Amino acid sequence: MKTSSEIPTARLLVNIGVFQAGWFACVFGAARGQAWLGLLVAVVVAAGWIIAAPRPRALAWLIALTGVLGLCWDSWVTVLGLVSYAPGPLTPPLAPPWILGLWILFATTLNVSLRWLQPRLLTAAILGAIAAPLSYYAGARLGAVTLLHLQPALWAQAAGWALLLPLLLVLARRLHV
Repeated sequence: MKTSSEIPTARLLVNIGVFQAGWFACVFGAARGQAWLGLLVAVVVAAGWIIAAPRPRALAWLIALTGVLGLCWDSWVTVLGLVSYAPGPLTPPLAPPWILGLWILFATTLNVSLRWLQPRLLTAAILGAIAAPLSYYAGARLGAVTLLHLQPALWAQAAGWALLLPLLLVLARRLHV
Protein backbone atom coordinates (compact mmCIF):
# COMPACT_ATOMS: atom_id res chain seq x y z
CA MET A 1 0.00 0.00 0.00
CA LYS A 2 1.35 3.38 -0.95
CA THR A 3 1.93 6.00 1.70
CA SER A 4 0.94 9.59 0.99
CA SER A 5 4.60 10.37 0.29
CA GLU A 6 4.53 7.75 -2.50
CA ILE A 7 1.46 9.25 -4.18
CA PRO A 8 2.55 11.58 -6.99
CA THR A 9 2.19 15.25 -6.09
CA ALA A 10 0.08 15.93 -9.17
CA ARG A 11 -2.42 13.24 -8.10
CA LEU A 12 -2.60 14.71 -4.59
CA LEU A 13 -3.17 18.22 -5.93
CA VAL A 14 -5.82 17.03 -8.39
CA ASN A 15 -7.57 15.12 -5.59
CA ILE A 16 -7.62 18.16 -3.32
CA GLY A 17 -8.63 20.56 -6.10
CA VAL A 18 -11.40 18.36 -7.49
CA PHE A 19 -12.78 17.75 -3.99
CA GLN A 20 -12.86 21.49 -3.26
CA ALA A 21 -14.48 22.28 -6.61
CA GLY A 22 -17.08 19.58 -5.95
CA TRP A 23 -17.70 20.92 -2.43
CA PHE A 24 -18.42 24.36 -3.86
CA ALA A 25 -20.67 22.88 -6.58
CA CYS A 26 -22.69 21.04 -3.91
CA VAL A 27 -22.93 23.94 -1.47
CA PHE A 28 -23.45 26.77 -3.97
CA GLY A 29 -25.86 24.64 -5.97
CA ALA A 30 -27.94 23.92 -2.87
CA ALA A 31 -27.83 27.54 -1.74
CA ARG A 32 -29.11 28.68 -5.14
CA GLY A 33 -31.85 26.11 -5.56
CA GLN A 34 -29.85 23.89 -7.93
CA ALA A 35 -29.02 21.04 -5.59
CA TRP A 36 -28.90 18.58 -8.51
CA LEU A 37 -25.69 20.27 -9.70
CA GLY A 38 -23.60 19.09 -6.75
CA LEU A 39 -24.82 15.50 -6.96
CA LEU A 40 -24.13 15.45 -10.70
CA VAL A 41 -20.59 16.78 -10.18
CA ALA A 42 -19.98 14.25 -7.40
CA VAL A 43 -21.12 11.31 -9.54
CA VAL A 44 -18.92 12.42 -12.46
CA VAL A 45 -15.92 12.91 -10.16
CA ALA A 46 -16.45 9.54 -8.47
CA ALA A 47 -16.79 7.81 -11.83
CA GLY A 48 -13.49 9.32 -12.95
CA TRP A 49 -11.68 8.15 -9.82
CA ILE A 50 -13.23 4.68 -10.10
CA ILE A 51 -12.18 4.33 -13.74
CA ALA A 52 -8.62 5.39 -12.88
CA ALA A 53 -8.38 3.27 -9.71
CA PRO A 54 -6.10 0.23 -9.58
CA ARG A 55 -8.96 -1.58 -7.79
CA PRO A 56 -12.15 -0.01 -9.14
CA ARG A 57 -14.54 -2.37 -7.37
CA ALA A 58 -12.96 -1.65 -3.98
CA LEU A 59 -13.17 2.10 -4.56
CA ALA A 60 -16.80 1.80 -5.66
CA TRP A 61 -17.57 -0.06 -2.42
CA LEU A 62 -15.75 2.59 -0.39
CA ILE A 63 -17.71 5.35 -2.09
CA ALA A 64 -21.02 3.53 -1.62
CA LEU A 65 -20.40 2.73 2.06
CA THR A 66 -19.17 6.25 2.77
CA GLY A 67 -22.24 7.67 1.07
CA VAL A 68 -24.61 5.49 3.10
CA LEU A 69 -22.86 6.22 6.42
CA GLY A 70 -22.68 9.92 5.66
CA LEU A 71 -26.29 10.18 4.57
CA CYS A 72 -27.34 8.36 7.75
CA TRP A 73 -25.24 10.73 9.87
CA ASP A 74 -26.55 13.89 8.25
CA SER A 75 -30.12 12.57 8.36
CA TRP A 76 -29.66 11.83 12.06
CA VAL A 77 -28.61 15.40 12.92
CA THR A 78 -31.63 16.56 10.92
CA VAL A 79 -33.95 14.29 12.90
CA LEU A 80 -32.41 15.64 16.11
CA GLY A 81 -33.43 19.14 15.02
CA LEU A 82 -29.89 20.50 14.85
CA VAL A 83 -29.68 21.02 11.10
CA SER A 84 -32.24 21.98 8.48
CA TYR A 85 -31.99 21.77 4.71
CA ALA A 86 -34.27 23.29 2.10
CA PRO A 87 -37.03 20.81 1.26
CA GLY A 88 -36.21 18.47 -1.57
CA PRO A 89 -37.47 15.20 -3.00
CA LEU A 90 -36.16 13.12 -0.08
CA THR A 91 -36.24 15.65 2.73
CA PRO A 92 -37.09 15.91 5.55
CA PRO A 93 -36.12 13.90 7.62
CA LEU A 94 -33.45 12.63 5.24
CA ALA A 95 -30.53 14.80 4.33
CA PRO A 96 -30.85 16.00 0.72
CA PRO A 97 -29.14 14.37 -2.28
CA TRP A 98 -26.47 17.09 -2.50
CA ILE A 99 -25.25 16.00 0.95
CA LEU A 100 -24.85 12.51 -0.49
CA GLY A 101 -22.78 14.19 -3.20
CA LEU A 102 -20.49 15.68 -0.56
CA TRP A 103 -19.98 12.27 1.04
CA ILE A 104 -19.27 10.70 -2.36
CA LEU A 105 -16.67 13.39 -3.01
CA PHE A 106 -15.19 12.93 0.46
CA ALA A 107 -14.80 9.19 -0.15
CA THR A 108 -12.51 9.95 -3.09
CA THR A 109 -10.03 11.63 -0.72
CA LEU A 110 -9.69 8.79 1.79
CA ASN A 111 -6.99 6.93 -0.15
CA VAL A 112 -5.35 9.86 -1.86
CA SER A 113 -5.06 13.22 -0.09
CA LEU A 114 -6.12 11.83 3.31
CA ARG A 115 -4.16 8.58 3.09
CA TRP A 116 -1.51 9.99 5.43
CA LEU A 117 -4.13 9.89 8.21
CA GLN A 118 -4.80 6.15 7.92
CA PRO A 119 -2.15 5.13 10.48
CA ARG A 120 -2.85 8.25 12.59
CA LEU A 121 -6.38 7.67 13.85
CA LEU A 122 -6.11 9.97 16.88
CA THR A 123 -4.93 12.78 14.61
CA ALA A 124 -7.82 11.94 12.27
CA ALA A 125 -10.31 12.18 15.12
CA ILE A 126 -8.96 15.57 16.17
CA LEU A 127 -8.90 16.82 12.58
CA GLY A 128 -12.46 15.58 12.02
CA ALA A 129 -13.63 17.28 15.20
CA ILE A 130 -12.16 20.59 14.04
CA ALA A 131 -12.62 20.58 10.26
CA ALA A 132 -16.19 19.26 10.04
CA PRO A 133 -17.81 21.97 12.17
CA LEU A 134 -15.91 24.58 10.17
CA SER A 135 -17.19 23.05 6.93
CA TYR A 136 -20.80 22.97 8.16
CA TYR A 137 -20.49 26.52 9.43
CA ALA A 138 -19.17 27.62 6.04
CA GLY A 139 -22.08 25.83 4.35
CA ALA A 140 -24.48 27.67 6.64
CA ARG A 141 -22.85 31.04 5.92
CA LEU A 142 -23.22 30.34 2.18
CA GLY A 143 -26.91 29.53 2.64
CA ALA A 144 -26.93 25.79 1.91
CA VAL A 145 -27.86 24.65 5.41
CA THR A 146 -29.33 26.11 8.57
CA LEU A 147 -27.74 25.25 11.89
CA LEU A 148 -30.89 25.53 14.01
CA HIS A 149 -29.05 25.58 17.34
CA LEU A 150 -25.56 26.78 16.45
CA GLN A 151 -23.41 25.53 19.32
CA PRO A 152 -25.14 22.15 19.81
CA ALA A 153 -25.08 21.59 16.04
CA LEU A 154 -21.36 22.32 15.82
CA TRP A 155 -20.59 20.19 18.88
CA ALA A 156 -22.61 17.32 17.39
CA GLN A 157 -20.67 17.60 14.13
CA ALA A 158 -17.39 17.63 16.06
CA ALA A 159 -18.33 14.52 18.03
CA GLY A 160 -19.73 12.69 15.03
CA TRP A 161 -16.76 13.42 12.80
CA ALA A 162 -14.29 12.52 15.55
CA LEU A 163 -15.73 9.02 15.15
CA LEU A 164 -16.63 9.00 11.45
CA LEU A 165 -13.30 10.10 10.00
CA PRO A 166 -11.21 7.40 11.73
CA LEU A 167 -13.88 4.80 10.92
CA LEU A 168 -13.86 5.72 7.24
CA LEU A 169 -10.06 5.71 7.13
CA VAL A 170 -9.99 2.21 8.62
CA LEU A 171 -12.57 1.12 6.06
CA ALA A 172 -10.51 2.62 3.23
CA ARG A 173 -7.37 0.90 4.45
CA ARG A 174 -9.11 -2.48 4.80
CA LEU A 175 -10.55 -2.28 1.31
CA HIS A 176 -7.01 -1.63 -0.03
CA VAL A 177 -8.29 0.81 -2.61
